[in-house]
Amino acid sequence: MSDFLKKFKGLFVEETETGQVKQPDPKEVEATPEVAPVVRESAAGAPGKVTNKFTGVLMKAMEAANLEGFDYLEFKQSLKSLEAMPMDEATRYKSAFAMASTMGVSAQKLIATAGHYMKVLQQEEQKFEQALAGQVQSRVGERQQQIQSLDRLVQEKEAKIKQLQAEIEQHRQQAEKLRHEVGSAQGKVETTKNNFIASYNNVVRQIQNDVERMKQYLSE
Repeated sequence: MSDFLKKFKGLFVEETETGQVKQPDPKEVEATPEVAPVVRESAAGAPGKVTNKFTGVLMKAMEAANLEGFDYLEFKQSLKSLEAMPMDEATRYKSAFAMASTMGVSAQKLIATAGHYMKVLQQEEQKFEQALAGQVQSRVGERQQQIQSLDRLVQEKEAKIKQLQAEIEQHRQQAEKLRHEVGSAQGKVETTKNNFIASYNNVVRQIQNDVERMKQYLSE
């Protein structure tokens, strides 16, 4: 990952000393009811984790769609640089906006460009869902069809004479093995999806919260 992309990613996630993504506090990234519908629900199972892999994918998409001039991303960078200053949230947003104003940027433009990047993230989510559907079909769907076929063979052979019992038992073992593989594959798919959703939600919630703060603090 390039130095620029690492710096860009640092606007939305923090890394531990070992290079792992620091998991956000749910209270800190909780979206307001007005913008919450954009955030996605996790699949069944354990909650997903914000990962370097999926955050990197989302950051690359946003970087590729970066608008020219001073927009939400530059405003976000200004906010980040003010985090170390002894000031409250409202003052931090107003200070960053004062800097943006010197470049002729309005609060409306910042909110509009934030919406632009949320659309970029939503497009990435759609791409991920399409890719995930292919993985589900290849990892789970085919095995489920094999299980159904083998179960039918079991039922047919049980009706035959005793000399077929050995063959029936073999098919049963094959079906059980495939069931185990399906369970393992489904778990991997759910973990992959949840990790993406957690990474997606982390970035989107921050953008949504910034939009709400801009509406609250920067309205003209």
